[in-house]
Amino acid sequence: MREKMEIFVPGRLCLFGEHSDWAGWYTNIDASVCPGKAIVTGINLGIHASVERSERFEISSINKEGKKVTFSCEMEEEQLLRYAEENGFFSYCCGVASYIMENYRVSGISISIDKVTLPIAKGLSSSAAICVLVARAFNRLYRLRLSTNGEMSAAYYGELRTGSRCGRLDQACAYGIRPVSMIFDGSDIKVQKLKVEKNLYWVFADLMSKKDTKRILNDLNKCYPFVKDEKEQMVHDALGKDNIAIITKAEEAITRGDAVEIGKIMQEAQALFDQKIAPASPEQLKAPKLHEILDDPKVKELSCGGKGVGSQGDGAVQLIAETEEKQEALVKYLNERGLQAFPFTIPSSHSVRKAVIPLAGFGTRMYPETRFVKKAFLPVFDEKGQVKPVIMCLLEELDDAGMEEIILIVGEEDLEAYREIFDNPLSEEHLSKLPSRARSYEMRMSRIKKKLRYVVQKERRGFGHAVYQALEYVGGDPVLLTLGDFVYRSKEAMSCVEQTVEAFKQNAGTLTVSVKPVPLDQVMHYGVLTGSFESKEHKILKATGMVEKPTVDYAEDYLGVEMFGKDQFFATFGLYVLTPKVFELLGEEIRKADEEGSQEEIQLTTVLNRICEEDGLIGVNIKGESYDVGIPRAYYETMCITGKLGEKDD
Repeated sequence: MREKMEIFVPGRLCLFGEHSDWAGWYTNIDASVCPGKAIVTGINLGIHASVERSERFEISSINKEGKKVTFSCEMEEEQLLRYAEENGFFSYCCGVASYIMENYRVSGISISIDKVTLPIAKGLSSSAAICVLVARAFNRLYRLRLSTNGEMSAAYYGELRTGSRCGRLDQACAYGIRPVSMIFDGSDIKVQKLKVEKNLYWVFADLMSKKDTKRILNDLNKCYPFVKDEKEQMVHDALGKDNIAIITKAEEAITRGDAVEIGKIMQEAQALFDQKIAPASPEQLKAPKLHEILDDPKVKELSCGGKGVGSQGDGAVQLIAETEEKQEALVKYLNERGLQAFPFTIPSSHSVRKAVIPLAGFGTRMYPETRFVKKAFLPVFDEKGQVKPVIMCLLEELDDAGMEEIILIVGEEDLEAYREIFDNPLSEEHLSKLPSRARSYEMRMSRIKKKLRYVVQKERRGFGHAVYQALEYVGGDPVLLTLGDFVYRSKEAMSCVEQTVEAFKQNAGTLTVSVKPVPLDQVMHYGVLTGSFESKEHKILKATGMVEKPTVDYAEDYLGVEMFGKDQFFATFGLYVLTPKVFELLGEEIRKADEEGSQEEIQLTTVLNRICEEDGLIGVNIKGESYDVGIPRAYYETMCITGKLGEKDD
């Protein structure tokens, strides 16, 4: 059976710095030209496709009229290049395929585009998205080991084979739904991922008017490479030093998640464009429809600011709102005005405010105790020697780490048991008999109770399936995952949860797995990561792979970590910070299993490995211990150890 993969590539939007990509190329000719710089982001609209290997190059899609169209040809370089130059419906795809064929040893692929939510020719780089999709399909199916930059380059050079005058920032959609800062210095491109402290609520709208992008580019390119008059000097300044100043401020505001400040900078950028760039192409860049929308009192009321999109002109407008509610109202208003408006949100890249605890297991290894008491309610000692259920140790640590929502994945038969404990306060009589410390604890439980959300897992189809049940509450946010049968004890001021979240923050929102060192004879009990540490402190492990419960022989041969030889390996500690892509890929795995009628369990490790290969994954070496309560012997040792810790603290 051929390997089949699901791929989603978003459209991209240039937030700041349009035209600076091609302008920056002219530093190759004139050293006085300032390098270009832009901030670009992927959006939640894009192209969904299924891909698999084939002997030919095959692609099917839906055209503008909603009809299915197909293409097929031999996987032969000259033939692909000829189709690319014909400027047909599938020319971009053929251009990328010919580039891949020229540079890599591959056979063909079959691409079935299942859904397109991306508007065509509206400044969101639909052509770049399809080019990235083709490059990514070859990369994944043939394991070419291209980085994201490599996929982006293949897409760019492939699109150029069609005669397209695409900009060099278009293929930034390869980086997914996240903002990146790009520098264009001659032929060199540097990309830096931007952190985002808070969700940012944007609106994109098609102005339902027209512009001539080729005319705009022709007019502006006449100003390069050498300045001949004052008008051309203004264009050089606006796309050079003035643009750099705006981008610098915008990077800081986006990192802070400051929508109000971003709106002001957008207005400043639009004013600069109108003053210094528009005169070079006055017929196309006067843009009366764009300015009518930007000056609309209702738009000003609902947004913090806005500006044109892409090459500018009367093509599209982008706006930023301060809240999700204003974003929704703005979309509604613009649509009522006859535009086509779409919301998109840039999620916080490293603020973790939600946590998930899977609790739906039957606890069979702890039977018969779990016939009477759910595993999550088994008693353990806390660091002060108090006896409390496992679930409360977890909830307290999550509460202390600032989690605002805690999603409990429970079995259908257990929902009422959890609700009865957390939703029903003690009677006044019972409270009155408690010491003051215990009454204070009841108040804390009452506060934690407000953060709890319950999700019922009706089927047990593996750990990955359990995690996926939280999708409704997780949305597009990063989320902390903690196992329901572990308790954690830190050896430093920051808790184990806080150490994990901090590593996620410091590493630009990269998928994060907490790890701990284990001897070789223990590897078969854990998920084991391999890779290399980035510093001599051995804090952050740049992972290259992860294997669930490997054999001793396999771990010894393949899972070693540089500098630790074969004596020490790094196993999962029980805490993870999952990115939105985890849930996207889990959904793919579940749908694939449903279509094939597979009874195999959906494993989280499968998805983590895929993200590790495509986007990167880090392990954070936790200064602390995790104690298991899910196995009788481990639970006994946990009770003995935590009990002694409590005695020591007392």
